[in-house]
Amino acid sequence: MILFPAIDLKDGQCVRLKLGDMDQATVFNDNPGAQAKSFQDQGFEWLHVVDLNGAFAGESVNGAAVDAILSSTSNPVQLGGGIRTLDHIESWLSKGITRVILGTVAVRDPDLVKEACRKFPGKIAVGIDAKGGYVAVEGWAETSELTAVDLARRFEDAGVSAIIYTDIDRDGVLKGLNIPSTLELARAVSIPVIASGGLASIDDIHRLLKPDCAILEGAISGRALYDGRLDPAETMSLILAQRSKVS
Repeated sequence: MILFPAIDLKDGQCVRLKLGDMDQATVFNDNPGAQAKSFQDQGFEWLHVVDLNGAFAGESVNGAAVDAILSSTSNPVQLGGGIRTLDHIESWLSKGITRVILGTVAVRDPDLVKEACRKFPGKIAVGIDAKGGYVAVEGWAETSELTAVDLARRFEDAGVSAIIYTDIDRDGVLKGLNIPSTLELARAVSIPVIASGGLASIDDIHRLLKPDCAILEGAISGRALYDGRLDPAETMSLILAQRSKVS
């Protein structure tokens, strides 16, 4: 399992939202580059970065902050938020982003996602954010009539490298991951699934390390890491111990 620490960017700062509400943002660090380095120093192997302003604007807004992150860490970085065109994707990959996450465009223009997968193999993930079981788009401001499973199945043979599944009703409020819905999605497709939204404590890590969750690629943690509810050393020790058992 991979634990992806999250850096959510709003107005150039590292923040966490409650339930995806931009008006309920808590600033945890005004130096995204330093935050990225801190996560690497704590032993994390990946970074999950979201341009929150970009998700609403439909184009990259926090580019300078993302550049600072890339220059401060050697860890692979996956980036989402406002990436809607092939030119956007190519630009970020050329700057050193390892994997681009496509969300709204996956609903609005699935053919673009498929074309991106052909053009940039292994570099495209799909972000599926669900509210009440239905996919939300435009920075979670609109809810579509698609279920998460319906959307995921559209890309079953497209070459998508991962699906990041977020339960919006749990995001940023430390309710614990929605394991049943995440596993339902993971079992419905062959694409690796990453759990997101609500990871609250070491109990969630223990749950993720149980055999039925072995199907998942990993999980994303935000607020629990920032406010100290999740201890990085204890977390990575558990994950590495589990890996050694498997290998």
